[in-house]
Amino acid sequence: MTDEFDSLRRAADYQFGRGAGAALFPAADAVEITHTSSGRPRQAHADDGRLATYETDGRYRLGLAGGRRLQDAFDAPRHRVVVGDESEPFVREGRNAFAKFVRRADPGLRPGDEALVVHADGDLLAVGRAELPGAGMADFDTGMAVKVRQGAE
Repeated sequence: MTDEFDSLRRAADYQFGRGAGAALFPAADAVEITHTSSGRPRQAHADDGRLATYETDGRYRLGLAGGRRLQDAFDAPRHRVVVGDESEPFVREGRNAFAKFVRRADPGLRPGDEALVVHADGDLLAVGRAELPGAGMADFDTGMAVKVRQGAE
């Protein structure tokens, strides 16, 4: 494996926890990394779609394919925000998840963390950025819980 690939895996482990790097990037030849004009890694793609974008702040912004891989790699409730039937079609379309529809959430989520929005039955609906702390997300009656970046349509 290349130094760059190892570095991307370490960054994923740091952001999401041990095992995330191997889950997102299982093999160097199975992932295509695009680069900026300056040569910095930018996006990671695989056969199942965009895994993640590597931002200038050194953090990943998940794509739906990356969200599926993390969902498979980590047991619930890790990185998850669970919603019910009433918001499922909207979140699946890519609309934001609001606090009043959150049933439960990973208590370790902090505002700004990447979040997997899942239906109560376990289906991945969307990926996005947590706007509220997971520990109290279900307690809020108003406000945006997750700013959805990509819905599962």
